[in-house]
Amino acid sequence: MSSHEIIDIPIRDDMIRLGQLLKLASLVEDGVEAADLIKAGLVKVNGEIDERRGRQLHHGDTVTVNGETVRITTGG
Repeated sequence: MSSHEIIDIPIRDDMIRLGQLLKLASLVEDGVEAADLIKAGLVKVNGEIDERRGRQLHHGDTVTVNGETVRITTGG
């Protein structure tokens, strides 16, 4: 799995919080793991480290954890 492809993650609403996205995208097992990774500075949002679990993400935002990158997509 050395490919750096971006996986699109569709959401129903216009926004999702960072901790929720990590769980939805199966990048973490649970909220505790999400919080730990975020606090440790291991999560990048749009290429920059973000330590806010409640960070609001919108269509087009990307999140990278452990070499995996996902992109938010919405229906609208």
